[in-house]
Amino acid sequence: MPPQLLFDISKLDLDHLLLDQEAIRAINPHRGDMEQLNGVIWADGNTHQILGFKDVRDDEFWVPGHIPGRPLLPGVLMIESAAQLASIHIKKFIGWKGFVGFGGLESCKFRQQLAPGVRLYILAAKIWERHHRICCRAQGVANGTLAFECDIIGTEF
Repeated sequence: MPPQLLFDISKLDLDHLLLDQEAIRAINPHRGDMEQLNGVIWADGNTHQILGFKDVRDDEFWVPGHIPGRPLLPGVLMIESAAQLASIHIKKFIGWKGFVGFGGLESCKFRQQLAPGVRLYILAAKIWERHHRICCRAQGVANGTLAFECDIIGTEF
């Protein structure tokens, strides 16, 4: 049985845009094909929770080769989307100033295949923070169903 979602997204206005692509670019350094986050919908600096999304498009770099005739969003890009969302929360709401790099991944599970045309909602919440390291639990939801879950560890450089 899949775990409960980190927070109830049905209570949020999913059409609201807290941060658009330009605002994301002002926080995260990713550009071009590695921009894996399209928007941030909601964030709570007190509970350390954030909700963003990635629109899976049919013109993305991976579509022709993963898998020909049946394109599936690579799991590593689902995780990258979540890491970029966590980085925004860490820098904007927790206040880290330096570069937040990928420090590790724990308890990762994929529960759904995602094809172009879907919107992947990404939920993240801070679990712990110590000694220039931080862990955020992340979940991806598409078509109302849990698509992936993982714990992402970030390191401040």
